Amino acid sequence: MSDVMDSTGQLAGALFDLTGKVAVITGSSRGIGKAIAEQMAAHGAKVVISSRKAGPCDEVAAAINARCAGHAIAVPANISSKEDLQRLMDETRKAFGKIDILVCNAASNPFYGSQLDISDEAFGKILSNNIVANNWMIAMVAPEMKQRKDGAIIIVSSIGGLRGSEVIGAYCISKAADMQLARNLAKELGPYNIRVNCVAPGLVKTDFAKALWDTPAGEERASSATPLRRLGEPDDLAGAAVYLASRAGAWTTGQTIVVDGGSTC
Repeated sequence: MSDVMDSTGQLAGALFDLTGKVAVITGSSRGIGKAIAEQMAAHGAKVVISSRKAGPCDEVAAAINARCAGHAIAVPANISSKEDLQRLMDETRKAFGKIDILVCNAASNPFYGSQLDISDEAFGKILSNNIVANNWMIAMVAPEMKQRKDGAIIIVSSIGGLRGSEVIGAYCISKAADMQLARNLAKELGPYNIRVNCVAPGLVKTDFAKALWDTPAGEERASSATPLRRLGEPDDLAGAAVYLASRAGAWTTGQTIVVDGGSTC
């Protein structure tokens, strides 16, 4: 079977090739972040696994290295700590020399209930961890990306940012803000060939979203609202992230790609 070339004469698979790239993925010890890290490594990238606890990060990095030797390191970090996040970037550069791809996946949602009942502390934590921390990280990687005139920044948002909710309202507010953060920074960083986009998942079967699906009735109710009649799996989101990070997404910026089984259509 002959290899297929694209219009530039490159092998078609090269569109998604991440060989030589270094990706930092927060919240990557499980769920969507883990799936993104695994797929980016499978496409050639060196990946940095990060979440609050060292043990799970080490396990994911070891599993990736068992398949792709030398492609992963673990650097635990808490997104609520600017110092932790700076250390994450510093350790990445120490190990791999640079950062080409940043995936802001980690988020918090400590409150489930009426928007009118949320405490100031919980509201502030959601906004800080889901918006401000993303801005911190982007500011930490932007200078080197600007110097190289190349970079891809991906924020994992949510379809909650596109519609209202009676029970996770503050989380939805934060995810809508992430979409605007991507648009603002796409305008600002675009002249330096830095692409900034969001991926907005629908309901995915992760521990983070368990409150919304972790009963047979809940899963049936949520699944029946999607044209594909199923909830998402973490791997369903990974392809969109690989697209946005690779040559395939070279002319995509300031966008929110919805991956939700059709539930918002």
